[in-house]
Amino acid sequence: MVGQAGAAGSLSDHSSKPSVERVKDFIVAQRQICKAASSCQEAVEMWCGGYSRADADGDGIPCENVCRSRSQDDAIKQRIGC
Repeated sequence: MVGQAGAAGSLSDHSSKPSVERVKDFIVAQRQICKAASSCQEAVEMWCGGYSRADADGDGIPCENVCRSRSQDDAIKQRIGC
């Protein structure tokens, strides 16, 4: 984010140019609320990235506003290597 260079988790913490995946992870980390997820893929990425509140009820399905089933979640996790 602008004005927060050097903040924990910021892209400026790395001396080399960040990879596309690192930038994507950073952007996802900045949107860590289920209401911000526009797809189950985004919700799973947030959850796998450490946003534990995505599965508030503990049923294994993150952000149920966009993820409808455990099988959908499992398929995405397998595809992205989570």
